Amino acid sequence: MKNSNPPDDRTSRRILPIACATALAAAFTLSLPQRAHAADVTPPPVPDKLQVPEGAEPFLVGHARGTQNYVCLPSGAGFAWTLFTPEATLFRDNGKQIITHFFAPNPCERNSNPNVVARGPIRAAWQHLETSTVWAAADPAHTATFATDPDFVKQGAIAWLLLTVVGAQDGPIGLNPLTKTTFIQRLNTSGGLAPSSGCSALADVGHQAFIPYRADYFFYEGPGEGARCDANAGN
Repeated sequence: MKNSNPPDDRTSRRILPIACATALAAAFTLSLPQRAHAADVTPPPVPDKLQVPEGAEPFLVGHARGTQNYVCLPSGAGFAWTLFTPEATLFRDNGKQIITHFFAPNPCERNSNPNVVARGPIRAAWQHLETSTVWAAADPAHTATFATDPDFVKQGAIAWLLLTVVGAQDGPIGLNPLTKTTFIQRLNTSGGLAPSSGCSALADVGHQAFIPYRADYFFYEGPGEGARCDANAGN
């Protein structure tokens, strides 16, 4: 009788290389989760002055829908519309709501104005639904005319901005999806400019205007640490 290898041995020899290749592929895939995720957040080209520092990496983008809210106030010898808060909701690509955007006192900074009761200066704020919050400020050097460069910014749209995070707090149960943020870009804007009329006389003072706008907010981490503080920071 002719000897032959049992069928199970032949099957095992075929399966072993396949199993090894599958394991290697899985290991390679698992070794790159952060890079793959970061690659999904791709900011558009921006003017040089709105570039984030080298080493900063985008980790989240939120698509904002809301209003820029203005009030008519005395200004110099006349009157002008003054922004008193944005009011917007940020969504993921899939339409899921993730963040609200508004103005709020930053408890991570000491308020240097003795006439203001608010705990910390008023800053632009973003609060995640998991309740971690960041506050950011725009450097005047990043809000010049290039922020409304028509090569980038649509006609009639609010400026693009680069903001530096100046405060960050975890949520009440320690959740912190935003607190690693170091920089925020406001890009791809439409609408939101103050009205061109309706604020020219004393009788107009106090009138408000809620102007619809859209924008994409890109959140970056690094280089270095964020601006996290505890609940007792500030004043």
